[in-house]
Order: sequence, then structure tokens, then C-alpha cells
Amino acid sequence: MIDTKRTISISDARKRIFEIADEVQTPNKVYTLTADGKPKVVIMSIRDFEALEEDRELLNDPTLLKKIQSAEAEFKRGDYTTLNALKHELGYVSSSALNVAEKSKKVYGTRKKKQLGK
Repeated sequence: MIDTKRTISISDARKRIFEIADEVQTPNKVYTLTADGKPKVVIMSIRDFEALEEDRELLNDPTLLKKIQSAEAEFKRGDYTTLNALKHELGYVSSSALNVAEKSKKVYGTRKKKQLGK
């Protein structure tokens, strides 16, 4: 879908290139440049471009869907570790702080079923 507010001819873009370069630094702001009234190129920030490239790489990973399905199955089985348990295992949280955090989970109805490495 082309945003006509940010669709301009290549000739107009040439006159405004520095302004356009500044404007596209806003996340998700893209300019579509036309030639003979037809979309020809897009101008976007390097940050947005790199994010698209990362997404494309992930989506081209043939094992991604299997990894997602496996993670969802593990979660449904309760086969996961809480952040607090991981912090405790790595020595960032004392056992008393871990106990407080685990007790507070009971109030909200969450359960910790598996420790890392077990």
C-alpha cells in the first residue's frame, strides 16, 4: 500500500533529498519515489532497512517454525524457567529474594514447574 503523502517523483526528491533524509529517520517513515507516475524506489532510514533485513533472514530460516512450535509445546507442558530462577542460578538474586518472588507468583496464579538444567 502506497502512502500518497510520502510518494513523490524522483525529480521532486532530488530537490528535497536532504529534507527527506532527515524525515525518514522517524521510525517507519518511508518515501516512495516514482518515475513516470509508477513506484520505482523507496527511501528509508538505515535502521529500518537493517530491521527489515534481520526479519527477512529470520523468515528465511527453514527451522524457525519448528523452533517456535517446539517452544510453544515446552511452555504448554510447563517446561520452562522463570527469570527470577535463572537470575538465582546465575548468582544475581539471593535465595530469599527468589522465595519472595516465587510467593508473589502464587497471588497472580503463575506456576514455576522446571528449574534450568533439570
